[in-house]
Amino acid sequence: MSVAQDIGQVGGGSGLLDRERIIAKAGFNRWLVPPAALCIHLCIGMAYGFSVFWLPLSRAIGVTAPKACPDMTLATALFTTTCDWRVADLGWMYTLFFVFLGAAAALFGGWLEKAGPRKAGVAAAVCWCGGMVISALGVYWHQLWMMWLGSGVIGGIGLGLGYISPVSTLIKWFPDRRGMATGMAIMGFGGGAMIGSPLADMLMNGFRTPSSVGVFQTFLVMAAIYFVFMMAGAFGYRIPPAGWRPEGWTPPATQNKMITSGHVHLRDAHKTPQFWLIWAVLTLNVSAGIGVLGIASPMLQEIFGGALIGQPGTAFSALDAGQKTSVAAIAAGFVGLLSLFNIVGRFFWASLSDRIGRKNTYYTFFILGIALYAMAPWAAGIQSKVLFVTAFCIILSMYGGGFATVPAYLADVFGTQFVGAIHGRLLTAWSTAGIIGPVVVNYIREAQVSAGVTGASLYSGTMYILAGMLAAGLVANALVRPLGPQWFMKEEEVAKLQAASRAAAARETTGSFGIGKGGFDATAALAWAVVGIPLAWGIWITLSKSLTLFK
Repeated sequence: MSVAQDIGQVGGGSGLLDRERIIAKAGFNRWLVPPAALCIHLCIGMAYGFSVFWLPLSRAIGVTAPKACPDMTLATALFTTTCDWRVADLGWMYTLFFVFLGAAAALFGGWLEKAGPRKAGVAAAVCWCGGMVISALGVYWHQLWMMWLGSGVIGGIGLGLGYISPVSTLIKWFPDRRGMATGMAIMGFGGGAMIGSPLADMLMNGFRTPSSVGVFQTFLVMAAIYFVFMMAGAFGYRIPPAGWRPEGWTPPATQNKMITSGHVHLRDAHKTPQFWLIWAVLTLNVSAGIGVLGIASPMLQEIFGGALIGQPGTAFSALDAGQKTSVAAIAAGFVGLLSLFNIVGRFFWASLSDRIGRKNTYYTFFILGIALYAMAPWAAGIQSKVLFVTAFCIILSMYGGGFATVPAYLADVFGTQFVGAIHGRLLTAWSTAGIIGPVVVNYIREAQVSAGVTGASLYSGTMYILAGMLAAGLVANALVRPLGPQWFMKEEEVAKLQAASRAAAARETTGSFGIGKGGFDATAALAWAVVGIPLAWGIWITLSKSLTLFK
């Protein structure tokens, strides 16, 4: 029996979600997989845009103005039904996103390889969309703990499952274009807020009434939309059969150039100071960026207020309900613009690092970031929207660039034998940053609000503290040095580890098996249109609203 015939018969006795059920058959077009991946990443990427909900939720009871309870503690806020939530209380949901994303990615990475991307994608859809439904009920009953549990914990698990499934799958499908493959998946995660933020703003405006801010209904509608897209993505996944290669492609004879020619074992990587220095580099870079993303919408509204709608000098608190609605729409565009630069930065900075080196790239992140954070209070003080928005767009491009560059940084220092597993452990930095960044930003803001600070001064202290984080990251990056010879495996140990894979490869039948052909045919064009149209709409909305920012 031929390999192609064998492939065609797989799945007869397997479950609908099982890995064996989704092995590609002859005639399958691999270009159908990227849009499936984007269906999932564009949905879960809305996690970056949740700041668009903070201000409406902070007046969910008062509607036109927050019904504040000055003596309310965080524990009280979880269960109160009579007091409006503070932005800092809501920000904990954003923190939980990334804590549970990192935990889920670390815990379920091995399970994904056994269960397959379809099962992981379905689990991600159930967790992410089910979490939004629970959050909607939390808004309806005014129970903050339900929002934390729904979107923060359950939704965060969905984020982790959804994040790792497309990346792993696309790498397998595009061994000839791995950078492009991972870029497509990661682009989707960065672009989710660019679509979701203006969509959420439109829905809240449509559902808003004199007695409701419209968030409850918005959560339910977005959960339904996302569930359809994520399930379509999950069922669109296919995996290549063992030994599959793109037609006419053979693995390169030489490896990519690396700083080190040796390899560090997984058991030893975390014992080195270099691992923890790079961990600190990523944590501090991400903490600063993720903190800003979490409060981007309220920050712009409270700093510039009426200036966003042609009424300079009018504080945000002095605007009426209709004016606040207009300001919120512009702020949603700001969140989308940040997401656009987050996307672009992942490609730009990672590509630049191939030319100037990983360490120099992070030097650029930290030095330029310090300058921009230090400049931001001045730009806010003179009410320069152009300088303020430009500064944060560049900052967010470096935030995205940090994620894209760090795997190569690890390969430079530790070699390639265990770089994937080492990178998995390093992702705990993301979870840590998800706590540090939002907590620092939100609670400094609350302290300023309690002290009666308003307008541009409300965030000045925050910017200087974030600049201090980057200064610490600069020092950590400077301390990264090549590893000593004692950390590298002996040649005999490396040969033993690689012998099994070489033997398996020698036994394995390889070839295209009639898979991956067709290129950009009509079916692929339709699949790409399903994700491309919403993405194009998000870009158009982002750019059109950004014009208002620069008036």
